[in-house]
Amino acid sequence: MKNLIVLGVAVLGFQSLAFADASSKKVDMHLLTEEGVGKKIGVITLRDTPKGLVVKPRLIGLSPGEHGFHVHENPDCGPKEKDGKMVPGLAAGSHYDPHSTGAHKGPHGGGHLGDLPKLIVSEDGAAVEPLVIKGVSISDVSNRSLMIHAGGDNYSDAPSPLGGGGARVACGVISK
Repeated sequence: MKNLIVLGVAVLGFQSLAFADASSKKVDMHLLTEEGVGKKIGVITLRDTPKGLVVKPRLIGLSPGEHGFHVHENPDCGPKEKDGKMVPGLAAGSHYDPHSTGAHKGPHGGGHLGDLPKLIVSEDGAAVEPLVIKGVSISDVSNRSLMIHAGGDNYSDAPSPLGGGGARVACGVISK
């Protein structure tokens, strides 16, 4: 009987661990090249909370400063041809815009859902500061990709489209 109680407690413990894992996802992030997905640079953990989606990066090997950071529509970080040239990460498609706003207004500006706060990379190339995105959950972004751009993001479509973040430098697929 004692062993049965211990087994029951163990099963309940595993069930609660599985439930806890349902509220978070880990996304492996990789550098991008014209040839495809490159070296792993770390992990981003997504967690649903009452305050919104918490995005916790643990990344190394990026250039210091601000980087545009977005959810893209396709769960594919591969290159794709555009104008006769292979473009890193282009298979991820555009910024995720399920409500067809067509607007790049930043994470809380009413534009597309793919707008995330800027990713800040320290002088040593690490990104570790958590970000909170209100009104978004893991289910909203599952089966998409997370994209890090070379430059900062001005959360506007001017002077250049999609905030001027530039080239796609790192990506990870958010599983279903």
